Amino acid sequence: MMTIKRIQAALCGGHTQGRWGRCSSRPAGVTAASPQFKAGKFRNPVPMHKQSLAQVIRLIWTFAFNKPAGTVPEQPITVRPLTRSLLQGAPDNTLYRLGHSTLLIKLAGAFYLTDPVFSKRASPVQWAGPARFHETPIGIDDLPPIRAVILSHDHYDHLDRATVLALAAKTRHFLTPLGVGDRLIGWGIDKAKVKMLDWWQELELDGVRLAATPAQHFSGRGVRDGNATLWASWVILHKDLRLFFSGDTGYFSGFKQIGAQYGPFDVALLETGAYDAQWPDVHMQPEETLQAFMDLNANWLVPVHNGTFDLGLHRWQDPFERITALARAQGVAISTPEMGEPLDLKRPHAGRPWWRALK
Repeated sequence: MMTIKRIQAALCGGHTQGRWGRCSSRPAGVTAASPQFKAGKFRNPVPMHKQSLAQVIRLIWTFAFNKPAGTVPEQPITVRPLTRSLLQGAPDNTLYRLGHSTLLIKLAGAFYLTDPVFSKRASPVQWAGPARFHETPIGIDDLPPIRAVILSHDHYDHLDRATVLALAAKTRHFLTPLGVGDRLIGWGIDKAKVKMLDWWQELELDGVRLAATPAQHFSGRGVRDGNATLWASWVILHKDLRLFFSGDTGYFSGFKQIGAQYGPFDVALLETGAYDAQWPDVHMQPEETLQAFMDLNANWLVPVHNGTFDLGLHRWQDPFERITALARAQGVAISTPEMGEPLDLKRPHAGRPWWRALK
């Protein structure tokens, strides 16, 4: 069984080789037929705010040398350890947060895994970059077989090459937005396992219906491949259970359309973290997360994209504090499970403010 430490860098990062053996900036197989693909790149329906070169330089300087205090916890976050036998004995419709946007969901006796990142760092290298606040509740080798890995986009905190390769042997399907699957195939994942979807496309796996839905974001893993692959949110349906997983997204009108077409949702798993006024289009402020929840016509809110990596300029606890206060003020049912804590998706519990015990 492959492990994280045994799997390292790939040639061209999953891109095709161009003339003279150089790496192409565009993954193989991207279809120009997609309505989202224009002038050689994927695009959001509404143009996003662009930062000036001076703003970009200032932002890089801030991240490197002038981050505010409190963006990283002073002690490790406690997790609830999981075992394969515990997971296999768990009832259907159970969700476990494993960290950041990595969610393990049991449906119809099988397991689905979103945006899996098990490496120490969300980075192209493991000697630098944002490091985990906590260990994963379970290692890859101990996971039960995975029916499908569901990927929202190709950023390093959502698509980790070492994790994908370590999961390959036990995963039946890899579901991705357009172009992201080509990266996986370039890394050596069996092409027959990879299924790429455009926005509003659906497929069914053993009674579980999955749809790639719009998001407002961007993609890229290097300096030359910006928006060469698509990004997406996901709708997951099984019998009378309806889930929404946002991936990464800014607030946009698409939430209302998704809610109208697929809602009402039992649970909306919505990003709440790594937000800032300097990048308003690609991550939601907590107030926007709450509005997206309402647009989706959901019953319970589970905030994700927080509690694992230092990717913003806010205190690491702020996403939890802000979204829970907003939900309480609006009478919204919100659940904040600990990492590794089971959550019954048909009868969620509120959880507890576990982050307040940590500095």
